[in-house]
Amino acid sequence: MTVGILSLSAFVMLTAAATAPARESPEIREISGEVVSIADGDTVTVLDADKVQHKIRLQGIDAPEKKQPFGTAARKALGDKIHRENVRIVWKEKDKYGRILGEIHLGDRHINREMVSDGYAWWYEKYAPKDRELGQAQAEARKERRGLWRDIEGGVKPEAPWDFRKRQKQKRKLSRNFNEPSQRKIFPQKFHSVFTCPQFSPIGILHPSTCRD
Repeated sequence: MTVGILSLSAFVMLTAAATAPARESPEIREISGEVVSIADGDTVTVLDADKVQHKIRLQGIDAPEKKQPFGTAARKALGDKIHRENVRIVWKEKDKYGRILGEIHLGDRHINREMVSDGYAWWYEKYAPKDRELGQAQAEARKERRGLWRDIEGGVKPEAPWDFRKRQKQKRKLSRNFNEPSQRKIFPQKFHSVFTCPQFSPIGILHPSTCRD
């Protein structure tokens, strides 16, 4: 009886899995417009024909942050390529900040790939693991020591932007914890004259009775 019930349950589960609708891939969309602003080496703003602005995060790449080496150079490089140019963006989805994750094309040029090939951005493998062209572009940039890879043979290893952001986040967290009132040692008022009173105990602790508040 138990075996029959288990077999029936397995059959129901298999039937449900077979008849469940397949998960559809996001629809491929396109936007065309003029690049009116360059935020950094991987984020731009495009103004379409209807005068609607779209913030575009270049899909599959990650440029150095502004406070990193080559952060400013990456922004300039992207601006030199597409600022005030009419481009075509192919995209499927947006990120958690509402930015379009897109591939930017200028004529027959693939700008995302160019940024990696020129050494001004990393292949963001975590979010584009199947884009082998970006991987190849990064390998070539590293081999030719272009852009951020220029000093790699001298033992200088560039820090990936995602590692930089993680490190900065940890630093901010430590700073907040240190500045919490519960983490600061509050000394009694009678010890506030420790830096002006000349009399100390043998172990270096101030005798309150010998100093004025």
